[in-house]
Amino acid sequence: MIFQNSHLSEKFTDTNIETGLHIILTTDEDDFRPVYISGNFNEWRTQDPDFVMEKMGVGLYHFKFEHDFPLPETVLYKFTKGDWSAVEIDVNGERTENRSTTNHTGIQKEHVFRWRKNWLPYKPNFLPQIQLISDEFEIPQLNTTRKVWALLPHDYDQSSESYPVMYLQDAQNLFNENAEFGNWEIDKKLAVMSEYKIGKIIVIAVEHAEEDRIKEYNVGKTVLGKGQGKKYIKFLVETLKPYVDSNFRTKKEREFTGIGGSSMGALVSIFSGLRYPEVFGKLMIFSPSLWVTPKMKIKNRVGESTKIYLYAGGDESETMLEHVEDFKNKVLENEFVDDNMKINLSINKLGKHNEIYWSDEFPKAIEWLFFNTKDN
Repeated sequence: MIFQNSHLSEKFTDTNIETGLHIILTTDEDDFRPVYISGNFNEWRTQDPDFVMEKMGVGLYHFKFEHDFPLPETVLYKFTKGDWSAVEIDVNGERTENRSTTNHTGIQKEHVFRWRKNWLPYKPNFLPQIQLISDEFEIPQLNTTRKVWALLPHDYDQSSESYPVMYLQDAQNLFNENAEFGNWEIDKKLAVMSEYKIGKIIVIAVEHAEEDRIKEYNVGKTVLGKGQGKKYIKFLVETLKPYVDSNFRTKKEREFTGIGGSSMGALVSIFSGLRYPEVFGKLMIFSPSLWVTPKMKIKNRVGESTKIYLYAGGDESETMLEHVEDFKNKVLENEFVDDNMKINLSINKLGKHNEIYWSDEFPKAIEWLFFNTKDN
């Protein structure tokens, strides 16, 4: 067996190869990011430090399964740059099928032509069904109405399955191509997730209150004055969730129910989770406006096994990273926090305070919150 790289040719020969299975990967597109191998041997986790490949040269990687590693009879696997947004694709940009081998020793040579970029391209037939629940959904707690949307799995009508639910704020910026500041493209991201069988979910998107957005997302008395956030949260818990659970096939329990948003939408989502831990077991918190409540105290008992995905960009405000680190520490050190609670803090040092970066983070957060069974 001959390899072009001289270092590899010394290490891997038919006569001196050690026991175990060696995966040798070459790739046409190479960059600074590590390459991971993901498969049915690690529950398809895409950024598992135990399965990062050793870089042997430009576009050349190696991973060894030790001889005593409990490999499945047929090993299924793919290569990624750290998550499904950057998984391998073929020379035409199409999804590749799972690679497989029944060998548990020897050398397995593989090649990747391209890597998916930011979850694109997507297949239109996997796009979620977008349903306008109401143009004027009543919010009795605030004596007003609002547009509310449901994004259902693409095959919802052909299935009898029940699904987890994520409640998101600021619906205007989630999938609207004409949004003033761009949008998260969650419809396209959900399409790719569905294509890769990562997991299906219902997203309930509530539009914000336009000029009253900040007041509605502001909880209690803060540096912004007195807000209406407590009433808004009651609407989510007492009015919207019961309606959704009655009209869609949902998994109603807290461990299948999440809430999230960005900026002020993230702040009201934090308070929703803290005030109603029996309702929300998953929190997706992007670039939260924690400066609004610099003296936030956690007085409520956080629910058992609550998961919080906390994201911030290094190129947002001067205090953003400081605030999210402080919030994480407050949660973990609080006497009311259950030992089984988990926080995943994700920081993009180049990240700005806008939809592009929240879009990239969205599928990663959904996967970790709802479909990653590994303890974190």
